[in-house]
Amino acid sequence: MINIVKEYRVALPAWIDDELADVPAVVPGREDRMRLVHRLADRNWREGNGGPFAALVAERDTGRIVSVGVNVVLASGVSSAHAEVVALGLAQMATGGWDLGATGLPSHELVVNWRPCVQCYGATLWSGVRTLVVAGEGPELEEITTFDEGPLGADWAEQFEARGIEVVGDVLRDEALAVFRDYRKAVDEADGIVVYNARGGTA
Repeated sequence: MINIVKEYRVALPAWIDDELADVPAVVPGREDRMRLVHRLADRNWREGNGGPFAALVAERDTGRIVSVGVNVVLASGVSSAHAEVVALGLAQMATGGWDLGATGLPSHELVVNWRPCVQCYGATLWSGVRTLVVAGEGPELEEITTFDEGPLGADWAEQFEARGIEVVGDVLRDEALAVFRDYRKAVDEADGIVVYNARGGTA
């Protein structure tokens, strides 16, 4: 008989409770939601869980926070455990189903500290969220952090819009770049920070 692993677990780190202790259940402003995402992203890499990435799912109109996610690739050993995937999965657990746009549910939005990578692009597309809020897009993330975000098409935002998902960009962009720069500085100064990534064509 073949002995195979039958499940894997992806969970938020314990320090999340400390970070959320002073956060109200409802955060009405999008900039305030993004500030929370930046705060989580900055602490995440400092704690060694994964890269400088975080996300949250909120009810779009009320601002009620449904879930948060951080990148836990290093902590979990699972390459797909990106912040968006974690936040979306936890929101789906919280709402009781795979479709965050299902009839009877409020409209949900995903707030993330940069345009999604190719994996998280697909995860967002199929999640049922009605809005995607990003701090920014463009080459800066890859240039600063050296992460490979994958071959996402230039029409990525239009593809969301064509599927009924509004894209809101440039929300606290400079703050996102500041987190990435702090991460890169730490990478350059220390040997203990792992930049996990695709191999980029190398062996």
